[in-house]
Amino acid sequence: MAEQKRDYYEILGVSKGVSDDELKKAYRKMAKQYHPDLHPGDKEAEAKFKECNEAYAVLSDAEKRRAYDQFGHAGVDGQGFSGFSGSAVDLGDIFGSFFGGAFGGGGRRNNGPVRGADLKYNMSLDFMEAAFGVDKTITINKEDICGVCKGSGAAAGSSPETCPTCKGSGRIQQQTQTLFGMTMVTRDCPACNGRGTVIKNPCPNCRGRGRAVVKKELKVHIPAGVDTGDMLPIAGEGEPGLRGGPYGTLYIQFRVKPHPMIQRQGNNTYCEVPITFSQAALGADVKVVTIDGEQVVHVKEGTQPGDTLTLRGKGIPYKNRAGVRGDHTVRFSVEVPTKLSEDQKARLRNFDSSLTEKNYQKRGSFFERMKNVFGI
Repeated sequence: MAEQKRDYYEILGVSKGVSDDELKKAYRKMAKQYHPDLHPGDKEAEAKFKECNEAYAVLSDAEKRRAYDQFGHAGVDGQGFSGFSGSAVDLGDIFGSFFGGAFGGGGRRNNGPVRGADLKYNMSLDFMEAAFGVDKTITINKEDICGVCKGSGAAAGSSPETCPTCKGSGRIQQQTQTLFGMTMVTRDCPACNGRGTVIKNPCPNCRGRGRAVVKKELKVHIPAGVDTGDMLPIAGEGEPGLRGGPYGTLYIQFRVKPHPMIQRQGNNTYCEVPITFSQAALGADVKVVTIDGEQVVHVKEGTQPGDTLTLRGKGIPYKNRAGVRGDHTVRFSVEVPTKLSEDQKARLRNFDSSLTEKNYQKRGSFFERMKNVFGI
């Protein structure tokens, strides 16, 4: 059974609402404590360094952090690191800041695999599609491995050659005069841009880059209950990595269109239903709208404007909680009739004169409070 990964916030010793500055400060402290160059041969320190590096790479990215907060480790699946050399964090910059940039002649060279870039796709959903889930087919344009040269960058019948300048290392050393004397500085090879190889006969399709923009169709299942701002991660559908690194993640961010009659707050839904004066006074069965369609509810006798009725389990399904849904609340508004005829007005006056304070609980209480306040 695979070992369960620790919480990223716990790894860095910070709370969930930590600011970017505090997050970076916590990471720098942990990275310095466990950096492999300070603990040569210490496998435990190296493992902890990888762990805090992975946590910071996710939490320091706003979109990845949001996905992690919503879905946990599943939300950033595929973003782990097989080794610290594949980290998305600039270790040379971090470690160099501890020692003034002169440690080891320019820091550690990252020659290992590097994970590919993440992508984001904005998707618009109808209200009901978001409520109950839907399958969608989307088309994205992204960089991918060139289909002609299979990523080598070289034309058919040829292959990349070892760079004669750096002898394939991708780095060159230069002596530089400083205040402290001659210092050896290591830089990317200018002839091959740090790749270690040069292409004399480039592929005509990708022009030697080994990558080309492609159009790709993806079938995506949108789970029930998503809302505006939610992001669905699809591991392996980002751009390809460098030096054999894994593909990045495609994040689908949702915008849910409003419903003409139903409002949503989280997993609960709401609607307003106008009723007549007689329906409010005498009670009645009326039709209301829910995400499941029309439903008949009973308006109790003496219903007041603004009274509500809650239908349990008739709201939006919860993500990752099968069979559990929010509630649907119906708010009644009593519509006062207009454009009455003279006969209707006369009947209404007669009806009103037949009523007493017992028929108006709120009005009687109101005037009683007025007497107590103003002594009238």
